[in-house]
Amino acid sequence: MTQTDSIAYDVVVIGAGPVGENVADRTRAAGLTTAIVESELVGGECSYWACMPSKALLRPVIARADARRLPGLSGAVREPLDTAAVLGRRDEFTNHWKDDGQVQWVEGIGADLYRGQGRLAGPRTVEVAAPDGTRRVLAARHAVAVCTGSGAALPNLPGLAEVRPWTSREATAAESAPGRLIVVGGGVVAVEMATAWQALGSRVTLLVRGDDGLLARMEPFAGELVADALTAAGVDIRTGTSVESVTRENGTVVAVTDAGDRVEADEILFATGRVPRTCDIGLETVGLEPGSWLSVDDSLRVEGHDWLYAVGDVNHRALLTHQGKYQARIAGAAIAARASGDPDLESGRWGAHAATADHDAVPQVVFTDPEAASVGLSLAEAERAGHRVRAVDVDLATVAGASLYGDGYRGRARMVVDLEDEIVRGVTFVGPGVGELIHSATVAVAGQVPIGRLWHAVPSYPTISEVWLRLLEAYRDN
Repeated sequence: MTQTDSIAYDVVVIGAGPVGENVADRTRAAGLTTAIVESELVGGECSYWACMPSKALLRPVIARADARRLPGLSGAVREPLDTAAVLGRRDEFTNHWKDDGQVQWVEGIGADLYRGQGRLAGPRTVEVAAPDGTRRVLAARHAVAVCTGSGAALPNLPGLAEVRPWTSREATAAESAPGRLIVVGGGVVAVEMATAWQALGSRVTLLVRGDDGLLARMEPFAGELVADALTAAGVDIRTGTSVESVTRENGTVVAVTDAGDRVEADEILFATGRVPRTCDIGLETVGLEPGSWLSVDDSLRVEGHDWLYAVGDVNHRALLTHQGKYQARIAGAAIAARASGDPDLESGRWGAHAATADHDAVPQVVFTDPEAASVGLSLAEAERAGHRVRAVDVDLATVAGASLYGDGYRGRARMVVDLEDEIVRGVTFVGPGVGELIHSATVAVAGQVPIGRLWHAVPSYPTISEVWLRLLEAYRDN
């Protein structure tokens, strides 16, 4: 490699996904010179292999399911989805895996983009190995922000690499629907991809290792309702099932379970968790362990390093794009404030520069049919945390706005109320159309709105939001 002289910036960001972009946007807005280093596509996992392509695949599935519940329309949507058209629209959302527009955005905010593998080379120093073999050294006066995200975790099964399994990337970028698909896992990626590919023509078998069912981190009824719908759609769900071995025989994937069953398919997707993308970013040069999650304080600064920030998935606080972007806004503001010598940040009085939502107000939507959405603590989590709480449940089918979605609406809402402070600790909605409800719940949880005040937040009629009134009535009457 050839080497150039060190180039100085106020801030160097490693990773140009949504998180890195938002850090850079905030530091540039504060007048700090900023460099962004990216080894793949500018725009990151969310733009090309996660949020956007997966939701582009799922939207036609959910729209058709909604239409099939409506008399007067249901008969018109009995034909299979046009898989090629759905995949074509997905490709448009990823800009055919080209990042020209994202590059223009980086240039537009006045940041400098460096393509290549970025690695720490000691404190406040990032070395960039470019694809053409050149090497650049970037010096950061104030901060380095690690925004490298996470990747799919694969199990340690002999011969797995030869099977060429799908991860979330292959599942969202596939060029055609496999005739048969095995999905291993029971979390968000597993149920969303099972929903999408079953509707697009695949015969899906879902293998779930634990006995807790699907979406085990949410309220139990969420996974139950999603499992019922997947089963009705034709997905073969097997819980309490572990994969012991996987081979590919004459092009066919053969998975052998702990019960000795052979499950055959054209492809197999492992949706079995995430690992931090920190193996090859030079952590060892600053006394940190390669491949580890990076522990941070609420201003997203890595513990023991006053110049180093870890933002987004890489810190393992909340592995969601919107939470990573939230953290990025906090981190960018904190970096700018420290660069200006704000004494409050050094004294620990972070104020607005603290990512408090990561602790108790993280919203999430699972884009299945029915949708599942939650924010804050589940009943079990609240009890484990030592809160004295009560859960209030409402059948969403009894809400006038939900009934308008069509015949056979199935859904449920739960509000977890702190009985001492009389605030909402958590909310879960499951049912068609509930994804757009969750922000109201997020405001209630993040704002610690007293139950007494929520009575004066009047929901419009007839909308599904009227479930808030039903929840408050159930809390009052029980």
